[in-house]
Amino acid sequence: MMDTASATGVLHPYWPRDLLIPTYVANDRSMSEILVFLFSVSGVFLLVTWLITGRKGATGRLGTWRRLAVCWFAVCGFIHGVIEGWFSLYYDIIPGDQRFLSQLWKEYSKGDSRYVIADNFTVCMETVTAWLWGPFSFWAVFAFLANKPYRFVLQLIISLGQLYGAVLYFFTEHRDGYSHSELGHPIYFWFYFVFMNVLWIVIPLMLIVDAWRQLSAAQTHTDNTKSHKSKRN
Repeated sequence: MMDTASATGVLHPYWPRDLLIPTYVANDRSMSEILVFLFSVSGVFLLVTWLITGRKGATGRLGTWRRLAVCWFAVCGFIHGVIEGWFSLYYDIIPGDQRFLSQLWKEYSKGDSRYVIADNFTVCMETVTAWLWGPFSFWAVFAFLANKPYRFVLQLIISLGQLYGAVLYFFTEHRDGYSHSELGHPIYFWFYFVFMNVLWIVIPLMLIVDAWRQLSAAQTHTDNTKSHKSKRN
């Protein structure tokens, strides 16, 4: 995709083509550098968490599914807290900023230019995500490792928040006619915009169902215990 000049004469690679970004400075980091960083660090979080969850605790080892869920929350903690946290703090200077995480956001904005123009919905949604679901995700990792009784409550809360944010993210862009990306582009639209965000619909949905089952089973057990006690009395 070629850079195009906005009405101010500033070249940029974003859609729509007439978008005004007067402070924009082109990245000096390549797409491969940025993606390697993102996936490498995410992979480190996943690997370390996988190894930690494989240790035998007081209640035995976690199953494979549960270990993967905890790994998901660890990666979410990094992405929400660090990557999206950066956006929530520096969204107003990202177009002209050359620090690495700002360049990451300028690269991602090729798939959704709302990030490079500090769109109101995007700023609000990412701020909530960064400062709530980031810390809560790390809390969930701790809760599962320590076998805390509230761990599935955390799983449900985080997953509902992630699902709600992702649905609004896609729906608002749908109502805008997918005007902030090159519709159909294999990397910028399908990989950046669709794939990298649909994960926060599919996986949270699975974890919501899982938490529902776990909490329902716990409540059933509590109800049965109370019933037995009342019969004895």
